[in-house]
Amino acid sequence: MTDRVVLATRNEHKIIELRRILQSAGLAVDLVGTEEFPDLPEVAETGTTFAANALLKARDVASRTGLVAIADDSGLSVDALNGMPGILSARWAGRHGDDNANLSLLLAQLADVPTQRRSAAFHCAAAVATPEGDERVVEGVLEGSIVEQPRGENGFGYDPIFAPSGYALTTAQLTPDEKDAISHRGKAFRALVPVLADLLGDRSNADRSPRRE
Repeated sequence: MTDRVVLATRNEHKIIELRRILQSAGLAVDLVGTEEFPDLPEVAETGTTFAANALLKARDVASRTGLVAIADDSGLSVDALNGMPGILSARWAGRHGDDNANLSLLLAQLADVPTQRRSAAFHCAAAVATPEGDERVVEGVLEGSIVEQPRGENGFGYDPIFAPSGYALTTAQLTPDEKDAISHRGKAFRALVPVLADLLGDRSNADRSPRRE
């Protein structure tokens, strides 16, 4: 029987991305997003790090659904902005998830910053939690720089203005497979695969263990 695992997001892009990575790794799970649980409340991201926020979300969703839960928190750190927007990346312009406003504000803030000082990095922390309280966190980083104008139609978030180190293209100009191979989220999710497999195996073994009356 295939294990059902919930990814703590309603972002279809992230769900599709993780499904691709799990399938490529040969890990057979029934991955769903939190849209399958319409009564689940949003988890407040009150942590001060990507890892803390990822754990908050995974822990809450696992406890409320009774399923193994995965959550990630990711963002963009720009050196010329002292590492910001960081954990505020999704709401940099004030409203959560307004990609166009976030891009416009960031580009405006870097308008007078020369090319050689536009270095940046995408960071991702991915957490997995079980209803029994087992928790693990892994992280992934993608180094690069901020371009002057958005380019590309693929991806989401800050992808159109981020060029990975060694690439002339932005992450929004890469194919999904190309992006998965190098992205911060792809690195974190791939690192999570063996961790998830171990946790699911431990739960299955526990379920099969003889129970004492």
